[in-house]
Amino acid sequence: MLASFRRLSKSTVGTAIMAIILILILVGFAMGDIQSVLSGGGFGGSSDTLVKVGSDKVTDREISKAMERRLSQARQQNPEADYPTIMGDFDQLLSALVDAKTLEAFAAKLGLNLSKRLVDAQIANIPGAKGLNGQFSEQSYRSFLQQQRITDEEVRMIVRNGLLQQLLIAPAVVNARAPVGMATPYASILLEARQGEVAFVPTAAFRAGLNPTPGDIQAYYAANQRRYMVPEQRIIRIAKIGPEQVANVQPTDKEIADYYKANQPTYAAKESRVITQAVVPTQTVANAIAQRVKSGQSFVAAAAPAGLSAEDISVGPQTKAELTELAGSQIANAAYAASKGAVIGPVNTDLGWRVIKVDDILREGGKSLDAARAEISAKLVADKRKEAIESLVDTVQNAIDEGSSFSEAAAAAKLTPIETPPLTSSGTSRTDPNYRLPADLAPALKGGFELAENDAPVVDPLPNNAGYVLVAPARIIAAAPAPLASIREKVTEDWIASQASKRAQQLAQNIANKAGTVALTEAAKGSAQVRVEPVSARRIQLSQFQGNVPAPIAMLFSLGQGKARMVAGSQGEGFYVVKVNRVIPGNALNQPSIIGQTQQQMSDPLSQEYGQQFLNAMRGMIGVKRNEKAIQAAKARISGIGS
Repeated sequence: MLASFRRLSKSTVGTAIMAIILILILVGFAMGDIQSVLSGGGFGGSSDTLVKVGSDKVTDREISKAMERRLSQARQQNPEADYPTIMGDFDQLLSALVDAKTLEAFAAKLGLNLSKRLVDAQIANIPGAKGLNGQFSEQSYRSFLQQQRITDEEVRMIVRNGLLQQLLIAPAVVNARAPVGMATPYASILLEARQGEVAFVPTAAFRAGLNPTPGDIQAYYAANQRRYMVPEQRIIRIAKIGPEQVANVQPTDKEIADYYKANQPTYAAKESRVITQAVVPTQTVANAIAQRVKSGQSFVAAAAPAGLSAEDISVGPQTKAELTELAGSQIANAAYAASKGAVIGPVNTDLGWRVIKVDDILREGGKSLDAARAEISAKLVADKRKEAIESLVDTVQNAIDEGSSFSEAAAAAKLTPIETPPLTSSGTSRTDPNYRLPADLAPALKGGFELAENDAPVVDPLPNNAGYVLVAPARIIAAAPAPLASIREKVTEDWIASQASKRAQQLAQNIANKAGTVALTEAAKGSAQVRVEPVSARRIQLSQFQGNVPAPIAMLFSLGQGKARMVAGSQGEGFYVVKVNRVIPGNALNQPSIIGQTQQQMSDPLSQEYGQQFLNAMRGMIGVKRNEKAIQAAKARISGIGS
């Protein structure tokens, strides 16, 4: 079942069905007041209850935090996004929160309780919760929570809800397939062909002679102020905690000496012995070999009578550890106590009687304390400065935890704060176009725009181990229309474009009205600005546009035969008048492969429908009651924040 769910999550419908958990992850499942959530209660008991879900509820605080998280995400794509631009997501987020609580209540009603051990196992697989060794690290997990501004309990809610979806919803939606009889009519629609004509009326042809008066510009500006909104700006207070603050931290001579002593194997010279050995079964043979070597024969000649060749006796360079493993500690100790040319043995070992000669003593590397001082000092400087930075962070965080302001927390660690000019969320300044936020402080921008004006300051990590930054907004300037004097040229251009568009639209509408009873070419006759071209296509070709179907082609498949209608161009280039001259029905029975493809394509919406109906059934069983008055009030309040 889980394999099927994983496959499902990669499909279009899988993404739709998993919307609850994905949205919850994006918004951080910002529950805020957990005790309030668990306490339940009806609408009368709390004016901030938006939806009652069984004995649980979705509160105004929860949807506010969810929208705040959604805005933060939207600003990653559009730095000038504000609450009014994301209000279309309000209902989806509210529904997701309701469905999440419904799923948990339904599971509880069935007695389906997820063990802490199962949830812990899922948390351990979060990439941000793993240390450098790839294993779960409590410290890494805490850092992950801090960076994401989410609590452990919120993460556990997200994980539990994801597991419940795998266990309850996934089995109900996988492998949905439409019957042939259901797919055939839809497949035939795909094969439908249409023929017609398109007349294009370009807006640019109507710009000549348009010269607005000051009154025209003022009236247009007043009526379209939302088009000229300056996004929210913030003055941000920043204090960096980095290498600059600990530049004077240096190791003492004692610390350097202690490190050298503790890491002696690293700095000691590497010594090895070049060894030749003979291993024979009896002491008598071994004594004879040793005697011949000591009398001046080469080891090769001395070992030859015992049937040993040069390859048999050559061992080569051996460290003491290697020689101990090869011949035992007794021989290794003796070899490393002997001088060059010494003959050791015979010695009785597990493999037989050994005779060993130390052919050479090799020494390489090694550093004295003075030679290693600079290297050790550099390492200790890095370690001590890192510890010093962490200590400053602890000092700042402790001050914040005790209720200190930005200035007080910075002063506690003797940090030097800076204050930016008013910035948009993209980091630009309208008051100082030449201002550029230092690149290494870019993470402060995100934190500065996520905090409310009265929130406690936060400490965020900087990338590439560059340190940390203390951040707080000093002032928040709400979004407002730019002064007309500063954008008069743009407003003038927009007025001209608007008037030209109205003229083009009027001509296009006149042509469309005439085309209902005469050919499109006849309806457009006498309009020099208009060109008319034939158009034909099959409905199945619309998929080639990947959802971006040109407006006139979409209109071609929206009208009945003999009908004409005007449609605006998607890029503001002008207006199109489309007339359908002929509709040729398709017959999928002649192309069974299209029917099979349609069955596959319908499996996604069917699965989505099954999942939604299952959730609706859960809602009915648990009991979901909406407080529409409170919901509308929450919408109005949130949409008004950025307007």
